[in-house]
Amino acid sequence: MPESELARTPSEISVASSEESVTPRIGRTTPLPLTTRPSCYSSSSSCDIEISGTNFSEEEELIVKLKSSQIHEQEEALVSLRKMTRTLEETRVRLCTPRLLSVLKSLISSRYSSLQVNAVAALVNLSLEKQNKVKIVRSGIIPPLIDVLRGGFPESRDHAAGALFSLSLDDQNKTAIGVLGALPPLLHALRSDSERTRHDSALALYHLSLVQSNRVKMIKLGVVQILLGMVKSGHMLGRVMLVLCNLAASGEGRAAMLDGGAVECFISFLNQGEFESEATRESCVAALYGLSYGGLRFKGLAKEAGAEEALMKLEEKGSENAKKKVRRILEVLREKHEEDEDINWEELLNSDDDLSRTQGQAGGRTGSSSC
Repeated sequence: MPESELARTPSEISVASSEESVTPRIGRTTPLPLTTRPSCYSSSSSCDIEISGTNFSEEEELIVKLKSSQIHEQEEALVSLRKMTRTLEETRVRLCTPRLLSVLKSLISSRYSSLQVNAVAALVNLSLEKQNKVKIVRSGIIPPLIDVLRGGFPESRDHAAGALFSLSLDDQNKTAIGVLGALPPLLHALRSDSERTRHDSALALYHLSLVQSNRVKMIKLGVVQILLGMVKSGHMLGRVMLVLCNLAASGEGRAAMLDGGAVECFISFLNQGEFESEATRESCVAALYGLSYGGLRFKGLAKEAGAEEALMKLEEKGSENAKKKVRRILEVLREKHEEDEDINWEELLNSDDDLSRTQGQAGGRTGSSSC
């Protein structure tokens, strides 16, 4: 298996269906931002086959069968394509041609479950190679993928979320995926009954939220309340915190999170002291760090939530980077300004005028930084 652009993670592999869908289980201790393989992908299965490569005639034969009017021939070709692209990176690169992608795009919209499932799964395999990612998005395949995520067959939705996550890893694709309308169905997929769909959708949102234009769209879609609700319920904390970190790094995100009760939510979470991983706790600190650039608005909310006491317990815990963030937040809370003595914090917290003024003060820390 080749090294990806970020990192590879070990997987526990299990066969999930008769369609040879396979699922890796990502351990809780794995650094989430480094995950680069969709949940629906695995390098092997219970019925692996040995394929040495492809040539032009094999590609042509695949395309002919994929275009066949016989469903069983199309299914046979898709299963073959899926097997060929499961482990061999050279095959993935060679078969990711405009002609094959064009045929695959039409099959992704098939009303037959076996065709749709295998078509989207094959696309996931092709998308694993870095040099294929932009080519796939430019082929026009995102709209049918979005349709599948919205209303495809259950297993197809798993693969569609995985494909969008995989394609979102490339910086050149992030804006396009957002513009093409992937954000609403990805947000909706966070409530999916399928764990795979939920996890890959969250990771897709994490990577897409590295781009400012996508952050603005997500905020308008009400992402803050959705994600804070998930934090309070304890669902997918690690992944959700990563997205909130990205949102807190922008002025619009900070304003929405401060209005939405993020400070109180995060402090309550830290006070509980029960984290699924050290990375989750540090992501929470990083999100608070982003919010700390919210000026007097943040300071008032943090004081009201008892942030100083909660953060003092963390001052010497975690990585050096996390400790620096904690110390920075405490400095903000302890700063004395001439006007502090006369501030009515309750009035400030309920004042739209003060909120607008504070957003202007917060403009110094924007951009696509993340935790």
